[in-house]
Amino acid sequence: MTVDDLDRDVLTQQALEDIGSNPAPLDPIGAVMGRRLARRAALRGLFGAAAAAALPLPAGAQEAASTLGFRGLPHGTGDGEAVAEGHEVQVVMRWGDPVLPGAPAFDPARQTAEAQALQFGYNNDYLDFFPLPRGDAASEHGLLVVNHEYTNPELMFAGLGDARAARRGTSEAQFRVELMAHGASVVEIRREDGRWKPVAGSAMNRRITGETEMRISGPAAGHERLRTSADPSGTRVRGTLNNCAGGNTPWGTVLIAEENFNYYFGGAGVETGPQAAAFKRYGFVRDAQYTWYRFDPRFDVAREPNEPNRFGWVVEFDPYDPQSVPVKRTALGRFKHEGCTHAVSADGRVVLYMGDDERFDYVYKFVTARAWNRQDPAANRDLLDEGTLYAARFHDDGSMEWLPLVHGQGPLNAANGFHSQGDVLIEARRAADLLGATPMDRPEDVEANPVNGRVYVMLTNNTSRRDGRTDAANPRASNAHGHVIEMIPPRVAGGVDHAALTGRWEVFLMAGQPGTAPGASYHRAVGAEAGWLSCPDNCAFDSKGRIWISTDGAPTAAKVADGLYAADTDGEGRALTRRFYAAPSGAEVCGPLIGPGDRTVFLAIQHPGEEAGSRFDAPSTRWPDFEEGMPPRPAVIAIVKKDGGMIGG
Repeated sequence: MTVDDLDRDVLTQQALEDIGSNPAPLDPIGAVMGRRLARRAALRGLFGAAAAAALPLPAGAQEAASTLGFRGLPHGTGDGEAVAEGHEVQVVMRWGDPVLPGAPAFDPARQTAEAQALQFGYNNDYLDFFPLPRGDAASEHGLLVVNHEYTNPELMFAGLGDARAARRGTSEAQFRVELMAHGASVVEIRREDGRWKPVAGSAMNRRITGETEMRISGPAAGHERLRTSADPSGTRVRGTLNNCAGGNTPWGTVLIAEENFNYYFGGAGVETGPQAAAFKRYGFVRDAQYTWYRFDPRFDVAREPNEPNRFGWVVEFDPYDPQSVPVKRTALGRFKHEGCTHAVSADGRVVLYMGDDERFDYVYKFVTARAWNRQDPAANRDLLDEGTLYAARFHDDGSMEWLPLVHGQGPLNAANGFHSQGDVLIEARRAADLLGATPMDRPEDVEANPVNGRVYVMLTNNTSRRDGRTDAANPRASNAHGHVIEMIPPRVAGGVDHAALTGRWEVFLMAGQPGTAPGASYHRAVGAEAGWLSCPDNCAFDSKGRIWISTDGAPTAAKVADGLYAADTDGEGRALTRRFYAAPSGAEVCGPLIGPGDRTVFLAIQHPGEEAGSRFDAPSTRWPDFEEGMPPRPAVIAIVKKDGGMIGG
């Protein structure tokens, strides 16, 4: 399906991500077994960890069941935003705010690529906080790291019209601004007198853009399919694009994850040549969402057929060193990375969990070949270049296994077009297809809970799943609202064995409005009026192991604003979700990031105003400035309690 096949008035990010490119999502081997047993297992997953949650609650007992100390917001939409009583919202950074020395004041009528390279980028997504001094976990002074995923030219520039017209009508100068608005920002911030503020002129600030020089490492580095006229070695690349969620490492580096890289490459070359089938599997189309190939030959697949293969990776860099060279780690595989979050297995090896954010695609993990070195950070410099990438297969009896994407094993051989491990990683999706991984309902953020050791998978939605194509891990046809799965690695002496090749899984919640959305399931106290959520996207955990879930797509799926929700993961309040924050008109809530001491929740408010017909000249909102002539500006916010206490209670 091409972008133009979408029956929508606006090209929203959520709509584009729901296109799908898995041509024949098959049941994994053995998945037809135990369907009826699986339904029981899924139901146990909702309530089995806390039997009390499955029982009807007496009147007035709903509040007592949860450990959360705030009253949930009612559902609704609006031009502004809303937050739970007793809390306040602080805007920390907005698109166009100065980051580097010499950055001019933001002027939406006179944007230039040179200015944008010094300013905060567009559509902030992943957030992280690295304390100053380094290692001081309690410090409320540190480096805020922010991904800049994509751009909305219809909201950035005057006179372009709506989204469909704007993406075809940008000028070369506007394209250059958009290119520099991608990437990431590192901004020194500090909490003073209760308010979070950037530290002006910090020497630690940094902008990473679509032109930043990077190194390619790992098994695919130097591969013939990564070589271009500008880089015959296949080991250097300019820029990073469409960084969605991300993660960090135990040794203090950032992992930013390239997601919808297919949006940027187009032209007739997409449909011709020996790589046409591979391009199709990643969703490339001749008439790409962004027509950048009109201005820069590296985005024209006919002129640079290997340039697309240099995107779709996880990028590592040191946030404490503004001069460090970012590295694309090919051992972690190439697909539409929603994020890349770590857990340390009982034997010290580092495990990175990842979702491939497209309908009918897969959940992955990467296990390092050796343990990380706590005493010598330099010894971890290239730890992510050696290890094994796995794709998940979920069985209907509640068990699961991890399938290794290793050249020469099973179908990953020359007969199927895999001549090296580099081939396997460049075409990780096709490799997982052949192994029989479980096609999922848009796996997005995948994060380990540091308190209970379980791993939570945000499955945003999949309206293309039909009756007869369901399974226990994806039990709903036309799944408009998504769900959350809880993966349970085995426990061993010394902790949780995240590196294990088998485990168990359960359903944590099935999203949607109870009584309206078929199959919606939470704690029994979540009713039709409040607390329920739609389209889970990202998550985080506070120090008590409670989950905080942000959503993307709720306005379309459920006619309510996207927002942030929280719930206990264990005990009487398990899956008893409460609405904490509601986003402004058209915006998605990303992040989320629990700040030092649980005293702050940072959120990335992405694409405010992205609605049908909304444009620079007449946006659906002017959040967060609400000034005439000022367009909506993606921004990072900090939510704190007015009394200075812990978020969530």
